Amino acid sequence: MEANEARERIESLRRDLERHNYNYYVLSAPEISDREFDRMMKELEALEKEWKEFDDPLSPTHRVGSDLTKGFEQVRHIYPMLSLGNTYSIGEVDDFVRRVREAVPGEEVTIVGEMKFDGTSISLIYEDGRLVRAVTRGDGAVGDVVTDNVKTIRSIPLRLAGSGWPRQFEIRGEIVLPWKAFDRLNEERAFNEEPLFANPRNAASGTLKLQNPAEVGRRGLDAYFYYLLSDELPAATHYENMMAARSWGFKVSDAMTRLHTLEEVDAYINHWDTARKELPVATDGLVFKVDSLRQELNLGYTAKSPRWAIAYKFQAERALTRLRFVSFETGRIGVITPVANLEPVLLSGTIVKRASLHNEDIIRTLDIHEHDMLYVEKGGEIIPKITGVNISGRQPGAEPVRFVTHCPACGTALVRVEGEASWICPNRYGCVPQITGRVEHFVGRRMMNIDGIGEETSEALFASGFVKDIADLYSLTREQLLTLEGFGERSAERILQGIEDSKAVPFERVLYALSIPFVGETVAKKLARSVRSMDRLMEMSVEELTAIDDIGPRIAESLKDYLAAPANLRIIERLCDAGVQMAVGSESDEGRTELLAGKSIVISGVFNLHSRDEYKEMIERNGGKNVGSISKKTDFVLAGANMGPSKLEKAQKLGIPIVDEEAFLAMLSTAAE
Repeated sequence: MEANEARERIESLRRDLERHNYNYYVLSAPEISDREFDRMMKELEALEKEWKEFDDPLSPTHRVGSDLTKGFEQVRHIYPMLSLGNTYSIGEVDDFVRRVREAVPGEEVTIVGEMKFDGTSISLIYEDGRLVRAVTRGDGAVGDVVTDNVKTIRSIPLRLAGSGWPRQFEIRGEIVLPWKAFDRLNEERAFNEEPLFANPRNAASGTLKLQNPAEVGRRGLDAYFYYLLSDELPAATHYENMMAARSWGFKVSDAMTRLHTLEEVDAYINHWDTARKELPVATDGLVFKVDSLRQELNLGYTAKSPRWAIAYKFQAERALTRLRFVSFETGRIGVITPVANLEPVLLSGTIVKRASLHNEDIIRTLDIHEHDMLYVEKGGEIIPKITGVNISGRQPGAEPVRFVTHCPACGTALVRVEGEASWICPNRYGCVPQITGRVEHFVGRRMMNIDGIGEETSEALFASGFVKDIADLYSLTREQLLTLEGFGERSAERILQGIEDSKAVPFERVLYALSIPFVGETVAKKLARSVRSMDRLMEMSVEELTAIDDIGPRIAESLKDYLAAPANLRIIERLCDAGVQMAVGSESDEGRTELLAGKSIVISGVFNLHSRDEYKEMIERNGGKNVGSISKKTDFVLAGANMGPSKLEKAQKLGIPIVDEEAFLAMLSTAAE
């Protein structure tokens, strides 16, 4: 490789790694696997070692990825929180043990094996047996103070038990979200039509950075601890110190084990490669540490990681299981979704029995036949996905899986959506899953926010005859609710109070709650602020509707079709009679200006003074338009810390002004004056 080629490759790797660091630590939205990230990092390390003239103190190889945000107080760590060198090879773990032994000749070396939990790192400071501060890893040198949030985690002791702890010490661990809590949280978010968390690690990281400790406590975080630091440690070995910490009330994994030979190390890896799948929390590997603190001190550190520890990463999980059958399910807007029903298989801590096949095109692309052996993956994904077929396991004479031609719920012939892969049941007003699905959507938190009504309750209300459409909710009585299985006075009262409170929900959320095809949350806001009332919306022509920003012909036609149906008009009339808001209230106009009228604004980065949602609301309330991507039509970028590198590059290339939050707020203030 020539010098110019080496420099270009080094610079390219640095840019890519910096972007992936940002996605992982700041956005909690990784684009690549840990293994691919590690491969790129090792390539960069090797090139920088060979071409020392191109070294840069700001290279990703000289730093630890950061999860800093501007919303918390920041402090410097007493002891830097460095990352560990890692490998995917048992042989490289064995080489690590051999290197350690060679570095301390003539001494016995004991290795401690422990679980590498897949969460977010935390450092806790205790003084006189009381928790005084909790700090995230941050960039390794400085972290965010999240003490109030950590105090809500019930497995973390606020006051220590037992005795013998140092007057002041630091203990490090991993904040995790158990699989059950993760699944429950994503079920809630799906019900409320909020973006799902990709995995428990992202959920734990995002939860720890919430500004509301009560919500943090509700989500069910947990924590495991793995390292103790102090000038007055109780023992001379890592293992004994962690056993002491366990006696003080800290959660220390039972997987932590002393290992004396290479054979024991290898057996430990082989055991946990399988046994970890039964743990209640996500794991992504193992960590091996030298037990003796004196030997740790002698071995020391590289610029980036300790020489006395190494992480072993598990391979991404993939399972092979047999397809039992494909079922077809009808959603609230009539879309038919094929679902692979599988022989149960353990994957990433949960038993997988079902996986969505999404649409007919996916089935054809994978060429799935009846009772095929399917590859299922769940590594870093929200839900299991089918990634391939083991053709060698196909049964002789097996027929290809064919998409249904009629709705599995009501038997109506399906229609294909033009230009899309979806098939839809057109029986909108007589298909039970569509009716109950619309009820579920209507009561969601971002819509009418009526607590206590989920999928089962919606189906029970329909089956009982109490709720045939969303307007029927406003006729429910206590006596009716008490006849439902599992309902008592408190649950009935909660639903009735939620229904009453929903009458004050603003018009824009009512529009979103109606389940009008193609009218999502953002479109509903645009419509409400432009048309002002349901009466006006019903009068408008397709041409008038398409004159509204972001309302295209497909949305306009969908609105006219919805409002032309007598059943929908009856529902709207009954909702209005019940007291539901069918017009924009005067309070919605308070503080509205045209200061940003006609301006398209992109928001990027992490902010200190207000949240991204608050800035979006300010832009809209001042007549501006939030857009997701930068183009020649963008007026300026509202940029916080760690603005996305690709957006920054594009803005500079197009000459788009970049405005920080202080300048933006001053702009609004000056214009208002």
